[in-house]
Amino acid sequence: MLESLSNWAASNGELLGWLTGISVLMFVATLLIIPVVVARIPVDYFTVEGRHISAREQHPLLYWGGLVLKNLLGLVFVLAGIAMLVLPGQGILSILIGISLCNFPGKKRLERSLVSLPKVMDGINWLREKSAKPPLQLP
Repeated sequence: MLESLSNWAASNGELLGWLTGISVLMFVATLLIIPVVVARIPVDYFTVEGRHISAREQHPLLYWGGLVLKNLLGLVFVLAGIAMLVLPGQGILSILIGISLCNFPGKKRLERSLVSLPKVMDGINWLREKSAKPPLQLP
């Protein structure tokens, strides 16, 4: 078994190199991006039921284009977060940010259940404290 794994690794050295590079890039990117995103979350994000979306007042092409891009970015964060559960990086926080960017039914309930996990909330509020932002409010 170990020998076949060793043979596979030897024959796929380029693939392993790419995967290692992508893993390191994702790790560095999450270290830079996640604190900025977490600091920008409004304090009452999880307590306010509905928010007025002023973007709907824009031109329909801009609105729908922005919506598609936002959801694609959210999907990238979710997939990267899932990968970071086994690779270096902040997997749970990346998944949470990805979910917050995507639009789907039951989104608010899922976000609240994830954020209500003590370790997740501690991590988020620790990052917010480092950015001189108040802790998030939970319902």
